[in-house]
Amino acid sequence: MIPDFIARWFSPAPDSGVADDLRRGKSPWIDSVHVLWSFWVFITPLFDHGLNGYTRTWLLCTLGSYPVFLLLFAKIQLASRRTAHWYAWGMAVLCFSLLHWYPSGLSYFVYACVMLGHCDMRRFRNYAIQVLLLNAAYVALAWWLGYPPVLLVIMPVTVFIIFTIVAVEHMSQEKNAALSLSHEEVRRLAATAERERIGRDLHDLLGHTLSLITLKLELSRKLFDRDVQAAKREVEEAEKVARHALAEVRCAVTGIRAADLAAELAAARLLLESSRVHLDYGLPPSDLPGDIERGLSLVLREAVTNIARHADASRAQVEWAREHASVRMQIIDNGHGGIDNEGNGLCGMRERVRALGGTLMIESTRGQGTRLKVVVPVPILRLVDTSSMPSNMPVDEALTTTISGQPAT
Repeated sequence: MIPDFIARWFSPAPDSGVADDLRRGKSPWIDSVHVLWSFWVFITPLFDHGLNGYTRTWLLCTLGSYPVFLLLFAKIQLASRRTAHWYAWGMAVLCFSLLHWYPSGLSYFVYACVMLGHCDMRRFRNYAIQVLLLNAAYVALAWWLGYPPVLLVIMPVTVFIIFTIVAVEHMSQEKNAALSLSHEEVRRLAATAERERIGRDLHDLLGHTLSLITLKLELSRKLFDRDVQAAKREVEEAEKVARHALAEVRCAVTGIRAADLAAELAAARLLLESSRVHLDYGLPPSDLPGDIERGLSLVLREAVTNIARHADASRAQVEWAREHASVRMQIIDNGHGGIDNEGNGLCGMRERVRALGGTLMIESTRGQGTRLKVVVPVPILRLVDTSSMPSNMPVDEALTTTISGQPAT
């Protein structure tokens, strides 16, 4: 069996290249095809007449360095994009340390420059500066070691050409990602329009039902003095209509509200995925009142926006807990943390939670991410045992209870 520490070392980080490929349905091995270019290590000695081609020194250097190169290449694919550049620098160090005896190691230098762009092309300026520093270090070291002038020119030119190709490919990928997000946004807007249509239908249903109940109650009032039994039948029919309509409305509204919050979570995942932040979340409670669900959706949206813009995180999580008379939502990220002052976003979230009668707590230790905890009370209606109540107690009084379960007075 593979030791645990080795398995963990080779596990893909949530924002790694391998994890991105898996989320897109691609094979995790697809980027490994680029390792084929490293076979120049074995071809270079054919043109290296100064060192007599394949020598014992070349063999020993290859046996010692090539496995290290493959290990660094794998870690760039598996490591977080925030730390993968260190492995690219490791390739450069590997090349420079062997440059005096091993010209074939120049392939490692080219890989180092290219893989720096693979780590995080969003920070293009940092990438360009690092590539320039690597090329300056190479030219200085190669000139000091007495390399042919042609190699002092051809290697930086080669790196510049590959640098341009990588940058263009990255811009194309960003455009494709933006196009995918726009498609998702269109689908979300279509779903929102559908929910609005359902809301209008519910309005029409309630209007018709309430009109019918009103007519029956008016008729029962007129019949009360002349025909008590007929008036009683009209009231019973109005009660049946009301109960039936209430059941239909509850069923429909519960599905619509759950879809609203679920849509907000799906939109949050799309937003964070575009920022290379992996979001995990569970299913939200489906029995929340509309005002509470809308408030939590807006708080969730603001928190996710803050993570995408400021947290510099690679993973986020939304947790739900439905307790007896409250609902708890926790939003956690592994960003840099250290929130010292609250801007407009956090102030707005506090105001929304306060309007719901809830509390908002923030734990943000520098270097350990941020945990945002929202607790909102949820009114609960309990059924009351009416067997011990007077038979003449009104039905609405028998069914109405407070959160504590005591009959309303």
